Amino acid sequence: MKFKAAIIFIALALCLPSQMEAQCAMCRAVLESNGNTDVAEGVNNGIVYLMAIPYVLVAVLFYFVYKKMKSSPVS
Repeated sequence: MKFKAAIIFIALALCLPSQMEAQCAMCRAVLESNGNTDVAEGVNNGIVYLMAIPYVLVAVLFYFVYKKMKSSPVS
């Protein structure tokens, strides 16, 4: 049941990209002060990707561990 709740949470988080746009305050202030929002958006997307990839890798690892534990017979 908890696994299904985690999948639903991840799906909802991916459907709300405006909530996922996170960046440090200093980067945001410096990049937006230039008036070039394309560079600020690129840095913002890079930060989000760098933040998300480890979580995705750990989630995949736990998925395979969960499947392995579920398929192994209990002694």
